[in-house]
Amino acid sequence: MAVDMLGYIERKSPVHRLTGATKLICFLLWTIATIVTYDTRVLIVLLLASVGLFSVSKISFKEVRFVLLFTLSFILLNSIAVYLFAPEQGVAIYGTRHVLAEGIGRFTVTSEQLFYMLNLILKYSAIVPIAVLFLVTTHPTEFAASLNRIGIPYKIAFAVSLALRYIPDVQRDFRTIKDAQEARGVALSNAPLFKRIRNSLNILLPLVFTSLERIETVSNAMDLRGFGAGKKRTWYNQRPMTKADFTAIACVGLLVLLSCFITFYDGNRFYNPFR
Repeated sequence: MAVDMLGYIERKSPVHRLTGATKLICFLLWTIATIVTYDTRVLIVLLLASVGLFSVSKISFKEVRFVLLFTLSFILLNSIAVYLFAPEQGVAIYGTRHVLAEGIGRFTVTSEQLFYMLNLILKYSAIVPIAVLFLVTTHPTEFAASLNRIGIPYKIAFAVSLALRYIPDVQRDFRTIKDAQEARGVALSNAPLFKRIRNSLNILLPLVFTSLERIETVSNAMDLRGFGAGKKRTWYNQRPMTKADFTAIACVGLLVLLSCFITFYDGNRFYNPFR
């Protein structure tokens, strides 16, 4: 059975019980902490904490496996690109040069460059699980309400909510069209890679038209209900914040402060083990 990507997965867990606004604030704080630091110790702690939160949320790896593996492939490609365009970036940052292997031209393998690329991988690896966890544990309507609560206009919040809500629908349409194409003899699953890519283009056009038809239907329904006539609106799934929400925000905020303190303690946000 195909698994929907980035759709809301209902579970009874402490993470699900938090309000959308809480999860959004915690996600933003977590992202800031991860982006700011290049301290390997901090990044490892954030990565382990993100894995622990996944366990608490009762979301299995199998349910988000495709998204995580797809993202991992991009992280590895990004690391390769960093090495190709700046193979001495780590040397410039850490101020020393320990050669592990002589390469062709400027492509020498150094400990500093590998350590710098490891930190980049850790940064992305610490953010991606939290981003996926936020999306699969927050109902789209509640997510829109949380965006509106932090000051974003409700029209923009509703547009984001609609985009998230229709991701599973687009996936379902893709599978339906794919099954129809395969029933007509168009090989998509077991064909050679290039033939599979070429045949997959046959799915794109009907998928675009199906999506446009759905957009028109939703747009007409919103117009008929007078969406956008008022300056404010209420939200069906908006919940008041509880003690657990404030505790979660305080814990993540404390983690961010500790992260910043450790990162900037010596005046440099790059942890340097080569000194």
